[in-house]
Amino acid sequence: MVGIRSYGAYVPLYRLERSEIVKAWRSPFPVPGEKAVANYDEDSLTMAFAAAWDCVRGIDRKEIDGVFFASTTSPYKEKQASTTIAGAMALRRDILAADFGGSLRAGTVALRAAIDAVKAGSARNILVTAADRRLAGANGLMEMFFGDGAAALLISKDDVAADLVGAYTISEDFFDMWRSDRDNFVRTYEERFIREQGYTRIIPEAVNGALNSCGLKPQDIARIALYTDDPRHINAAARILRFDPAQVQDPLFFSVGNSGTAMPLMLLVAALEDTKGGDNVMVGGYGDGCDALIFKLNQQIEKVRDRGGVKRHLASKVAMPNYQTYVLWRGLMYMEPQSRPARPTISLSALYRDRAWGLSLFGSKCTACGTPQYPVQRVCQVCQAVDQNEPYSFADRKGKLSSFSHDMLAITEVPPITVCAVDFEGGGRITCNMTDREPDQTSAGMDVEMTFRWMHYVEGVHSYWWKCRPVRF
Repeated sequence: MVGIRSYGAYVPLYRLERSEIVKAWRSPFPVPGEKAVANYDEDSLTMAFAAAWDCVRGIDRKEIDGVFFASTTSPYKEKQASTTIAGAMALRRDILAADFGGSLRAGTVALRAAIDAVKAGSARNILVTAADRRLAGANGLMEMFFGDGAAALLISKDDVAADLVGAYTISEDFFDMWRSDRDNFVRTYEERFIREQGYTRIIPEAVNGALNSCGLKPQDIARIALYTDDPRHINAAARILRFDPAQVQDPLFFSVGNSGTAMPLMLLVAALEDTKGGDNVMVGGYGDGCDALIFKLNQQIEKVRDRGGVKRHLASKVAMPNYQTYVLWRGLMYMEPQSRPARPTISLSALYRDRAWGLSLFGSKCTACGTPQYPVQRVCQVCQAVDQNEPYSFADRKGKLSSFSHDMLAITEVPPITVCAVDFEGGGRITCNMTDREPDQTSAGMDVEMTFRWMHYVEGVHSYWWKCRPVRF
């Protein structure tokens, strides 16, 4: 049967206490808890990649036949982000890459499209990943509610851990939350109208449609994972549907926030972490309608419990010092730049030429003496063998920080830049920047891992490359 073979998730390391927003604006909306905040060098593409990387742990990436990326905050309006994710993951070139957007339901739409493709036999394994990093106007409920995150699911016919039982979809033009092509910030309509004419009308219709099509009742569902823009709305929908509160997956509002397109898939991952073989799990994506899908777990689920998932990412966190840091990371305030020459234009021909060792972080391994080297070397630095090497991936290798330097004068959105020399397990060395670190806690010899991050933006081009970070868990 077709279903979920593996799952992954990503929650940024940094969290902002909502009390800091209240303090900054003397806000009349004292919402409790905290929200996840992507670092200044993270966007929806890098978070989606991180979730996808978590999802395919231990799986041969050559088996993947497609990558679907869902987001309302893709870094490009006219260029695929899914091809960048596929390239960074070093997937095959003969795969299907597609971007899904335009609605907060894009994640579950991509999920349904992947299921249909695998069912039809046009692919055996499709990786679906979703992420969002949305902006809201200052001193409002949306700024309080919005959080950043990502999730990924591998849809397959092989080694399935959660079989698809059934699905039901409603599509309807409805304005509740939206952002036009002229807007930077999300807009919303009146709360009561959204709740009564939108969410608590459409969600129950779709959920009941899925249950009826599968011959199931609410008590047959172990966990229901529903997108919601307000935690009060999900409780209202659950009462209408006659679901017990214990069946409703925690919407993560007080630990992550509303992660937009990624939210239903993140909640589904959290539900898969908390359920067992034989349980039925339902996920619902909302936005201009609703997608409701039901999966039944089997014993294969125990073989993918080693993922970072939602739980381990939630447990790994660092508190942001204040609201001003959030404003700086989001580029919402003009900061006086360093007195340095402007960044040079990004060479697109160089990006293309160097995509293997740059985008995918591939070096070489000498076939004569077995020495890994980065970047690719024609002449081995150890045995001097010429053109005797094979591709070697450094992206999934951990290492140790050999040396580092904090550069306070380099051009960066958040000084200092920490420039590092990293020695990899098994051999090889790379020079790169470090992220997700506290400068005064950085020390030689600390364990690090590689992470794919945003570098800078010049003349319409987003530049991405690899950085190291302290091992997260």
